[in-house]
Order: sequence, then C-alpha cells, then structure tokens
Amino acid sequence: MRNVQDSNIWKFEEDVRSKGHILIAGLDEAGRGPMAGPVVSAAVILPPDFAAYGITDSKKLSPKKRDYFFDYIMEKALHVGVGIVGPEEIDSMNILRASLYSMLKAVQELTVVPDFLLIDGIFKIDSPIPQLPIKKGDSLSISIASASIIAKVTRDRIMDEYDRLYPQYGFKGHKGYPTSAHKEAIIRSGVSPIHRKTFKGVKECL
Repeated sequence: MRNVQDSNIWKFEEDVRSKGHILIAGLDEAGRGPMAGPVVSAAVILPPDFAAYGITDSKKLSPKKRDYFFDYIMEKALHVGVGIVGPEEIDSMNILRASLYSMLKAVQELTVVPDFLLIDGIFKIDSPIPQLPIKKGDSLSISIASASIIAKVTRDRIMDEYDRLYPQYGFKGHKGYPTSAHKEAIIRSGVSPIHRKTFKGVKECL
C-alpha cells in the first residue's frame, strides 16, 4: 500500500502511465563534480506497488540510509541498469557528455527496453525512447530518486576500492570531490591514474 505522503513523488510516473507507458525508467547520475573517479548513472524501473516512503534524493540521505535503500531498491525494483564512464572518457568528451553517455549506458544495461525515461536534469540522452528531463527530478520522482541512490552508492563503493589502491589520496573520505585535503594530497603525491586530467586542481599538477 502506498502512503499518502508518497503520492506527490509518484506524480510524473502516474502522468506518463496515464498516457499508456508501462515500463518507466528513472535515470540519475553521481559524480559530475569530483576530480577523480568515474561518473556513474543508474536506470531504475519500479513496480506500481513499490513502497516509496522515505526514499528521496540520495544527497539528502545519510550513508546508512542510502545503503539500506540501495538493498531495498535492488530487491524490489523490476529492473536496474548501471552505466559507468571512467576518467579517461570524461577527459576526452567533457563531463556533461560523459554524464549523459553514462545514463545511456545504464539504459542499455537494463534487461528490457523501457517505454519512457524520466531523467534528472535538463538534458535528454541520445536515445529514441520517449523521455522527459525533470529539473531536480531526484526530489520529485520516485524512479529518479531510486536511481540517484543506486548511482551514488555504486560510485561510493567504487571510490572505497580506489582508496585501497591509492590510500595517499583519502578517497574513502571525500570520494574524489575537490576538498582541501584532496587538493593537498594531489600536490603532495602527484596525479593518480584515476584523476580527471582536464579538471581544475588536477591539470595544474601534471
């Protein structure tokens, strides 16, 4: 059963479903701002009876809640796809293109072809599938919010693995974002293979 508090976050899904679309995928990315690591996107198709209470933009949730909802979404979602674009590709195509490409890859990783895409942000992706970009969609659509959690937790876990490979940078703490500690680590230790060499704070240290 759906909670009354959840009704608004289903608005876009219900509007699209009323037009005859059944498999509606929410898309979001994590990792546009960091100086290191990949950009990760997720595409999530939820069942109509998905219990949404408490799920929202991943940035508004604690790490513990994100981990809990990650497991819950992975268990209850009909389909989940994840797209990853690494630092070299980001440098070659720029971060906006890389983010949109990672979303396309996430859709391609789904085991079904969606009828419709709800996308966080203001840009469409290069796909013939009907789609609607939604500014701040991760706070307005349950499908996009779920995708934001999958993308964020997946990327955080990747950065935790990189922390074990390159402990001198402190990736486990800042996940590659441009903190003062991260910038000082680059100056001290140089640029790692996973740093984005076109980004400010990195390119100056090459």
